Amino acid sequence: MHVWTANKKEELKLGKQLDKIVEKVLEQIDGAGFRQKGAFNLRYNGTALCHGDSEHIKIKKKTDRQGIDIYIDENTNGEQVHIPVVVNATGMKDEVYNDFFVADGADVTIIAGCGIHNSGCNESRHDGIHTFHVGKGANVRYEEKHYGEGEGTGARVLNPVTKIILDKGAVFTLDTAQIKGVDSTVRTTDVIMGEDAKLYVVEKLMTHDSQTAQSDMEVNMNGEGSSAQIVSRSVAKGSSVQTFHPKAVGNARCHAHIQCDSIIMDKAEVCSIPEINARHLDAAIIHEAAIGRINDEQLIKLRTLGMTEEEAEGVIIENFLE
Repeated sequence: MHVWTANKKEELKLGKQLDKIVEKVLEQIDGAGFRQKGAFNLRYNGTALCHGDSEHIKIKKKTDRQGIDIYIDENTNGEQVHIPVVVNATGMKDEVYNDFFVADGADVTIIAGCGIHNSGCNESRHDGIHTFHVGKGANVRYEEKHYGEGEGTGARVLNPVTKIILDKGAVFTLDTAQIKGVDSTVRTTDVIMGEDAKLYVVEKLMTHDSQTAQSDMEVNMNGEGSSAQIVSRSVAKGSSVQTFHPKAVGNARCHAHIQCDSIIMDKAEVCSIPEINARHLDAAIIHEAAIGRINDEQLIKLRTLGMTEEEAEGVIIENFLE
């Protein structure tokens, strides 16, 4: 393990804090379980606290700006990389640039995510800009969970930017989830696909109170035989507002399917704008969008099993977001 803190006193201080707040947040954003072994990097309050390399995956700290470069070689097979971010300082604005270089034929799972614990009155914000360069025939699964908590009145803001460049035959699975505690988020995703590349996107989101969430995605299928499947599922409660704008552009013989399903509750607002743009005779692109309330028949059925209305709604929402 390598530690990138300024001195031993700061190290010990951070170690004590990890026991209380950070470990709890890590449990929420890293379902596989964060451990200081193999390839990992823990960013804490704007500082790369510690990192580790494996035989086939190397992590290097950037010298020109905040962030890291992750090098995944061609012999990587079924390995995981854990790169969580934790912010628990009120008023912090953290911006980080992470670049992933995945060699031809590599097979890797990258588990990211950011959790904000804000106990103060000032906004805490993290903007993570991630760029993936994925080689020929490589297979990448990227999991990213966002989570917010804390008794303070300060907002918890997360604005991820994800850029994905897929070479011939590369496969990329983007699995994102934001279920609790984030007051504002703007998610931007841009994908460029080469020949026979495949993209799978699963986006799960729940907002409540006066939270806002915006997701903008553009997928450019430039290579012959490329394909994309994009599924977004969301639940909007309270007076929260959600906006989805996925866009699929077919510049060659390709196939894409966009599906956006939302449950709306209380006084919330959901706007779904799936967009398709075929620029080639053999570009086959489909989009679907559905927004509606919880089915009354499902509620009644669960109520007859002895559940309260709140419990029944919770079961329906949980199954919907699975």
